[in-house]
Amino acid sequence: MIKASLGPIAHYCAELEGWRRLTAAAICGALAALALPPIHLFPLLIPAFCGLLWLLDGVERPRQAAYLGWSFGFGHGVVGLYWVGHAFLVDAAQYGFLMPFAVAGLAALLAFFPALAIYGVARLAWKGVARGVALAVFWVLTEWLRSWIFTGFPWNLMGSVWTFAPEMLQLASLTGVWGLSFMTLLAAAAPAALAGRAAISGGAARTAAVIFLILPVLAWAGGALRLASAPDPETHVVADVTLRLVQPNVQQSLKWRSELRNGHVNDIIRLSRAPGFEKVTHVVWPETAIPFLLSNDARDAQLRSVIAAAAPANGLLLTGVPRMGEGQPGATKRPVEGRSLTWNSFQAFDASGAARATYDKFHLVPFGEYVPFRGLLSFSKLTAGRGDFSSGPGPTTLSLPGLPPASPLICYEIIFPGQVVDPDNRPGWILNVTNDAWFGDSSGPRQHFASARLRAAEEGIPVIRVANTGISGVIDGYGRVLSRIELGTAGVLDVSLPKPVANQEIYSISSDWKLITQMILFVFLGFGLRNFS
Repeated sequence: MIKASLGPIAHYCAELEGWRRLTAAAICGALAALALPPIHLFPLLIPAFCGLLWLLDGVERPRQAAYLGWSFGFGHGVVGLYWVGHAFLVDAAQYGFLMPFAVAGLAALLAFFPALAIYGVARLAWKGVARGVALAVFWVLTEWLRSWIFTGFPWNLMGSVWTFAPEMLQLASLTGVWGLSFMTLLAAAAPAALAGRAAISGGAARTAAVIFLILPVLAWAGGALRLASAPDPETHVVADVTLRLVQPNVQQSLKWRSELRNGHVNDIIRLSRAPGFEKVTHVVWPETAIPFLLSNDARDAQLRSVIAAAAPANGLLLTGVPRMGEGQPGATKRPVEGRSLTWNSFQAFDASGAARATYDKFHLVPFGEYVPFRGLLSFSKLTAGRGDFSSGPGPTTLSLPGLPPASPLICYEIIFPGQVVDPDNRPGWILNVTNDAWFGDSSGPRQHFASARLRAAEEGIPVIRVANTGISGVIDGYGRVLSRIELGTAGVLDVSLPKPVANQEIYSISSDWKLITQMILFVFLGFGLRNFS
């Protein structure tokens, strides 16, 4: 019955040729992107990936399969990453013309990873459910490759489609987002094994296809059981700590205007000292909340004394700040005589204005914070200032007075699985300060927040996220959002600091080995199912 209903569709897809086949693949990729945050139309993954595999039925050579995968990836990238273009409209007079080229160029570049995945599927030439396993293996391999090659950009990994449901995120505590991606692709591709030229006929293979299709239901049930035994988030908190998260909601086009910068500082201090300030132990500001380049010389003493007004008497002001001077231990670059380096940093200031701790961002945004191949490309980066930022040494655990050890992360450093904490000195919480004002009221800030939820669930460590324009909030170690300030809103949020998840196997302790183990198991599964196809 299923084969009879899907068969004509599968046959139609397989018969497409040339630009019609590539256009259909791009449409399938766009459908898959609609399953991503914040839309979460995850049922569309089934027609998207089944359509892709049925289109693959009409391919005669692996090279054609690569073109097919590239077209799918391009459609997926344009719809899933359209929001990147907003950054070029902040200074539209100078950069606006680059917007369509940036979106299309990024989508075209990232599309090479799906191209590589579909090429691999075609080379294996497995049939039935085994082909779905091959798709999952090659897709996740290329997602992992995308997470580190050319500095990495693991945005919109397929497992992120489930971030609307805390129950689904519990699988990430064991397998990381990679296991979520595996499961998602197996389920999405399962119906393709029941129709088309690579269809299966054996009862065992059909049973495997059904099992793959219901995997998300099983994952949800297991996650619900885990959450049912979790501690009450209202009481599972660090004693004697009250954080005030401050979201100033300064538009990026106004942030660095010289006549407005003093006002921005005064406004965020006013928000910080709003009623209830006397009960707060620590205040947290977002990335580059201080719109001045700080240094350690006497010229900045007055500014430090001003911002110190936002630090509680016996606590700290935790903030993002662009700074100039020496790097932290382990940094790859040092200032040379007559020239200072600049850093996108996080610093903790006490009530006297003294910096008690410093962290420098190590995952810098290409073209946003530095220009690759600077010797060949002469245009300036998108962020304020002509020079490039320097890169810090990597994940760091900071000891902050009155707080558990913290792993500070700046902006999109939170999107990198297995790279958000120092494995040799694990923190009690992650602090992610960011400025998503570049991307307006789009999918970008919401997808960024979804990544933070995945990292919290993977690590079993709470994430405190503070953004300039949003979304700011508290995420516990189970990936549950306990409180938040919505996008485009100015305000403060007084919150307790959740404790880490206790007595669980943390994914990141052996994340690389777990990924390798998953890959080996799935390859063996594919070989086994090939005999039943």
